[in-house]
Amino acid sequence: MSAAANSPEATGPGVLDALSLLSQVADELVVRTVRDTHEAMLDRVQSLSGRSRETATLSERLHRGIAGAVYGGLGRGLQLASTGLDKVADTGVGPRLEADRRGRFVSSAVNGLIGDRLVKERPHLAIPMGVRAGGRDVPLEPEALAAAFPDAGDRLVVFLHGLCENESYWNRGRESLGTTYGEMLAAAGWTPVFLRANTGLGLRENGVALTSLLQDVVEAWPVEVRRIALVGHSMGGLIMRAAGAVATEVEKPWTELVSDVVTLGSPHLGAPIARGVGEGSRGLGRLPETAAFGRILDWRSIGVHDLVAGLAEDVPPLPHARYRLVAATVTGSPRHPVGHVVGDLLVRVESARGRDRKGADLFPDADFLHVGRTDHFGLLNHPEVHSALRRWLA
Repeated sequence: MSAAANSPEATGPGVLDALSLLSQVADELVVRTVRDTHEAMLDRVQSLSGRSRETATLSERLHRGIAGAVYGGLGRGLQLASTGLDKVADTGVGPRLEADRRGRFVSSAVNGLIGDRLVKERPHLAIPMGVRAGGRDVPLEPEALAAAFPDAGDRLVVFLHGLCENESYWNRGRESLGTTYGEMLAAAGWTPVFLRANTGLGLRENGVALTSLLQDVVEAWPVEVRRIALVGHSMGGLIMRAAGAVATEVEKPWTELVSDVVTLGSPHLGAPIARGVGEGSRGLGRLPETAAFGRILDWRSIGVHDLVAGLAEDVPPLPHARYRLVAATVTGSPRHPVGHVVGDLLVRVESARGRDRKGADLFPDADFLHVGRTDHFGLLNHPEVHSALRRWLA
């Protein structure tokens, strides 16, 4: 068997697996949503006319019967398509999702939206947390890490992306800036380590996975690790906080090596957009005609759900680490009415800073940087953050 056949790209989930999932989602969300909404509207019209399903006219019964047959046929067809695609996918034919950037984008996005369901129902599509290099997972063994990081040093800067993202998002804007955070810090003597995670899982579940992974990295690293800096974008910063709060029983836990924690637009006190999804789901569920659309919003993963509240005082910061908090607004000043309300379009400044209106402060001694005239994803590679990282991690 060739080396290519043994690569992660050759053995990972394929495009046919993704199409099978799409068929299942189309049945459970699209067809059933249209069917339930249609039936609710029929019930409403009949009730306004003083009739029920039992007293419906012949034409109304025919309408309902024909519609039911059509929806049933579409649903069965999609179910058969999903089953058939699964069987073909099991043979290993077709391109792998991990083979190119677009496939990895789809995989990360789907995991962020329904990653918790994938773990239970389609585990082969669920992303395991791992160290990434060259678009592949790196086994946490001395030989594999030495091969993937030939210039491994004793200072590690660990990067973790946000919801629905993957490690390639840290390359955003490289064409215009000419560099990335990882490249800049590598030139300063740090060894950048990029991670990928299933962001559809809960913050604490991912935190447990991350603390286990980083402990393995430290123990298998080619040289003795003396310092670790953590850099998390959005949800990634929350997962890193959750990982730091997990108690370990090893003699020398990795957390003792952490000197700096940098969070970029992390919703420490929750994200309005995630809260809005939950409220929208409850609102739509109040009427039969819109209840089915509410179920679509209810498909959101526990990872998305966890962003409603963020992580509060029950996840304290590491006592010996320096915290650096970065927030952005689409306006030049955070005090601008628009910037104050929408923040970076996903996270508001107070949440990214961990300071609420009542004066409670999750990180009282933290360094804070506001970046104006950019959005949530602009923080993935921004000149002002470059300058701050050089200063903070000198």
